[in-house]
Amino acid sequence: MPGDTAYSDPPAWVAEAVIYQIFPDRFRRSGRVNEQRLLALKPWGSDPTEQGFQGGDLYGVIDALDHIQAMGVNCLYLTPIFSSAANHRYHTYDYLQVDPLLGGDAALDALISAVHSRGMRLVLDGVFNHCGRGFWAFHHVVENGAASPYRDWFHVQQWPLKPYPGDGESCGYDCWWAIPDLPKLNHANPAVQDYLLRVARHWLERGIDGWRLDVPDEVPQEFWIDFRKTVRAVKGDAWIVGEIWGDARSWLQGDQFDGVMNYRIGWSTLGWAGGKGLRQGYQNPDYPLQPRSTEELLNIWRATTSWYRPDVNRAQMNLLDSHDVPRALHSLNGDLKALKLALLLLFLQPGAPCIYYGTEAGLAGGPNSDRSSGPEPACREAFPWDEDWPADLGAYIQQLAELRRHHAVIQQGELSWRSVGSDGLVAQADGWEIWINRSRNNALALPDPQASAEVLWSTEAATPAGAIAAQSAALLLTAPR
Repeated sequence: MPGDTAYSDPPAWVAEAVIYQIFPDRFRRSGRVNEQRLLALKPWGSDPTEQGFQGGDLYGVIDALDHIQAMGVNCLYLTPIFSSAANHRYHTYDYLQVDPLLGGDAALDALISAVHSRGMRLVLDGVFNHCGRGFWAFHHVVENGAASPYRDWFHVQQWPLKPYPGDGESCGYDCWWAIPDLPKLNHANPAVQDYLLRVARHWLERGIDGWRLDVPDEVPQEFWIDFRKTVRAVKGDAWIVGEIWGDARSWLQGDQFDGVMNYRIGWSTLGWAGGKGLRQGYQNPDYPLQPRSTEELLNIWRATTSWYRPDVNRAQMNLLDSHDVPRALHSLNGDLKALKLALLLLFLQPGAPCIYYGTEAGLAGGPNSDRSSGPEPACREAFPWDEDWPADLGAYIQQLAELRRHHAVIQQGELSWRSVGSDGLVAQADGWEIWINRSRNNALALPDPQASAEVLWSTEAATPAGAIAAQSAALLLTAPR
């Protein structure tokens, strides 16, 4: 909408980004956080579903930057880092302080400096729908009741508030998913809006490069319009990406978000790459894991990209998995070849591919139950730095990042796709094609002239003449050099 300062294009740098998502408590413990001394931390590698803290910190992220950047990554996304009483830190009690267990504000400053010195970017998680019950304003209301000047920061239904209700008792206030730990903020209150926008400004001014927004569909869209204006006023190319799992058209009109976490790419791609070998116990209507035919896959992709403008498609965060769903390798029943194909498809999409930490090490956490759903803490394992990895996909991910950088047509979302039989998939650009065969048993025969085309890259050390081996892919030069 010309002339309206609320409207702006997504930042162009996202199309060239390769993102690495980090769950800080489980990524790397540096041993340099004084606040952790003498504390009862969990042993590194403890069961991820248990309560407690294993002590990953932001200095540990700095220590791992060589490893991360070697995979071709140029952007980090960290799940929440502000003070919280939960290891996932979605229960914020101080939005203007980095959690002391992570190293505090000084550690974030050091991380920002280290990332930017490498030409990388840093995106933080903003939890602006709800807070933790330890949040200072909520604590004030609990202590003072209706006499608190902060009473209208929340949706109070009855007094007194009971933040730790007994069985059958009401907590007396609105909270996220009816969980008393997470009081819902009242975004109709100008003071709440002002506070949250101040938080957004504060960390952008500190040097971060964007915000990933938690459950933004539960926040009035008018707030996100003001949020975008605030963000753009501080940093014109900051990335705003929302956690919307499905159709996000109403948030992606240029006045709210630049992109969303594109889970549709994730579950559809895993459904195709895994086929009949896909694990199907996980029950989440927003992340429907089930075998997909090639035509089903292409129809889902076409529908998803058709919803948005090309510049929005190039600003999406595309992912196979995250801290909220089973790891891709879990869903693929440990099939590394299927995972390599799924990663290739991820890197061939318009938008930024996002790798969940530990994917390169073959981590495969997921639910033990055959019928589980919802957030999946088993996928939040400690990174096995001092152990033998189940697999090492770091070099492969680096190849995919290089492939994406070398062919601008991929970043621009200009590949055309077609199916070949039931198990073949072809991505085509001027002068080259990528042939992908998901069959676990059969090679995929190449027609002429592709059968005699030069192979520029392959997932296999050797490619059979005139065919694509089972569960492999190859980049074929189809025009003279």
